[in-house]
Amino acid sequence: MSISKVKTLAIAALCLINIFFVALIVIDNAADARSERLARTHAVAVLDEFGISVSSDAVITRGALRTMRTTRNLDTEARIAQATLGQAVMTPQGGGIYIYESDRGIATFRVTGEFEISLNEGVITNSGGTVRAAEQLLRAMRLETSGIPYLYGRAGEETVVVATAYRGASIFNGTIEFNFRDGSLETISGRYFAEIEPAYDGTEISPPGTALLDFLAAVRRGDAESTRIYRVEAGYFYRPGEGVLAPAWLIISYTGQRYIIDDASGELLRVPRGDV
Repeated sequence: MSISKVKTLAIAALCLINIFFVALIVIDNAADARSERLARTHAVAVLDEFGISVSSDAVITRGALRTMRTTRNLDTEARIAQATLGQAVMTPQGGGIYIYESDRGIATFRVTGEFEISLNEGVITNSGGTVRAAEQLLRAMRLETSGIPYLYGRAGEETVVVATAYRGASIFNGTIEFNFRDGSLETISGRYFAEIEPAYDGTEISPPGTALLDFLAAVRRGDAESTRIYRVEAGYFYRPGEGVLAPAWLIISYTGQRYIIDDASGELLRVPRGDV
């Protein structure tokens, strides 16, 4: 047999082996998805037995979310400041605090990513709509957000709250607030996330069925209350002391009450209205 025929047979054999392994992966993924659906259906049935209704369609997954680490990024801070203050002068204050100042206002950034911007009256207005004004600033800051901005308050004093996100997954306690008074943007406060990379000692998010059963346990303990769940969403919970984005589940009841379940610990946090 010629060398060329041997090579051809070897290549064909390798292709068949690759096809075989791809088929195994597809079969395994299908089996995992089927197992997850069954576990979710079982959890929904268990909650129903205890008087808590939830539709499987209300559960939003985001794939295999893993624990991530985040660090400070001075370029991001400068971009956020410029979007609101224009050309500003940056001054280190010590203790990891940086201040940006211009004739439009002042911005303060901390080592944890927290920031607050105070603007002079009339610098930025909501003449084109309060939510629209906030969305335009977010685009200029180039910060990823998730979902529809939440507007609350009354005429003359309005606040827009939006959750930040990483690759489409919400960071539930990483919100940014835009406070308007008498049609003028007064302050912006929140936390940005940059330089995000995998935490090698982290964990992967648990199946939604586990989150539902954790919530049921919290209800049984008296830590939460709900007879109907509106939404269950996979995302992240920021742990400031560790600088990590941990996989988490957001559960929203039909009354509007929101809960965050820290996936690793199972700890449940009741979220004040407007914070997420």
